Amino acid sequence: MKVTIVGAGIIGYAVAYELAARGAQVRLIDPRGSGQGATRASAGVLAPHIEGHSADLRRLGLCSLDHYDSFIARVAADAQRPVEYRRSGTLQVARSDSEALQLEQDARVLSESGASHTYLDGDATRRLEPSLAEGVRAGLLVPQHGYVGVATLMSALAEAARRHGASLSTARVNGIDLRGRSVSVATSEETFASDAVVVAAGSWSGGIPMAPAVRPPVRPVRGQLLHLRFASPPLSRVVWGTAAYLVPWEDGSVLVGATVEDAGFDERVTVAGVRQLLEGAVELLPAARSATFDEARAGLRPATADELPIIGRSSTMRDVYYATGHYRNGVLLAPLTAAMIADLVLDGRERSELALVRPDRFGL
Repeated sequence: MKVTIVGAGIIGYAVAYELAARGAQVRLIDPRGSGQGATRASAGVLAPHIEGHSADLRRLGLCSLDHYDSFIARVAADAQRPVEYRRSGTLQVARSDSEALQLEQDARVLSESGASHTYLDGDATRRLEPSLAEGVRAGLLVPQHGYVGVATLMSALAEAARRHGASLSTARVNGIDLRGRSVSVATSEETFASDAVVVAAGSWSGGIPMAPAVRPPVRPVRGQLLHLRFASPPLSRVVWGTAAYLVPWEDGSVLVGATVEDAGFDERVTVAGVRQLLEGAVELLPAARSATFDEARAGLRPATADELPIIGRSSTMRDVYYATGHYRNGVLLAPLTAAMIADLVLDGRERSELALVRPDRFGL
C-alpha cells in the first residue's frame, strides 16, 4: 500500500515508522525537513496527569504513555541507536499557600482515579530535590511520568522509518485531490498517486489545498524553550512549577519550558519570552543563575478549539486521514496516534480512542 504523509514532525514520523514497519510503502513530504515545527518547541515531558486538562485528553495521554516503553524499545532497536528516555517521575511544586492547596486538590483527584502519587510538605520536597528554592511549600510526586529526549527520538524514528523503506521529500505540497480510485498529491516537483494520504502538518495543516475537503481548523501557538547547562545534574526528575517546568537531561543540561503565545506564524525567539522562562527557572532552581545559556528556540504548536487532536478518517474525502492538532501533547501522543492511524489505514480497524478525536466533529 502506498501512503503519503504530509508533515515530517514527531507525529508524521511516528506514523511513517508504524506504517512502514507493517509493510506499507511510505513517502513523507515536508518542505522544512524533519522536526522543524512544533517538535522544536517540545521538551519531551510525558505527564498526562499534569497536561490532561480534560478527561478525554487525560485518557488519551494515559493510553499513549502505556505504549511508550514498547514503542521506544522497538524504535531504538530498528534504528540501532539509543533514545534518551526516563520514567523517573514528575514533581509539581508549590511556592505559596494557594498553590499548595491546589496541589492537595490535585492529589485528591489522583487518589480518586487510583493513580500512584505522593503529596509532600516543603521539607520533604526539598529532601527529594535538594537544589530547589527554600520557598517551596509543597510537592506532588507522580512516579509514572517522565520524559523522552525529543532530538534522540526524532533521529531514531527517521532512521528506523528509513530502514523500513520510508523516504522524505522536501517539496512543497500544492494540492491533494481525488483521481479515480487513488488520491493525487501535487507537489512543487511532481504529481503522483497514493492509496492513502495522512495530513500531519501540524500548524500548517490548514494551508494545504484539498478538494473537496474542508481545511483543518488548526491555529499556531508559539512555544519558546531554553537550554541551560550545569557542571553537574541539578535535578533527578522533571520539576513543574506554575511559571516554568524543568527537564534534566542525562548530560547535566536542563530544558526550561515553555511559553504559550498567540503570535500567528511568528517563530521568533523574543526577549520577553526568554526573560519569562529565565525568571521562572530561577524561582524554582536558584542555581540556574550561574548556569551556561546554551540555546533558546521556538516552535509553533497546532491547537484546536477543544484542545484535542484531530485523528482519523476524513468524512468528506475518500482515503484521506488526519493526524494533526496535537497542541502541547504531540510527543506524548505520538505512539498512540501512530498505532491508531496504522490500524485504520492498513486494517480498517478503529480503536475506541478514535471516538474522542474524530475529524467529523469539525466537519472534516
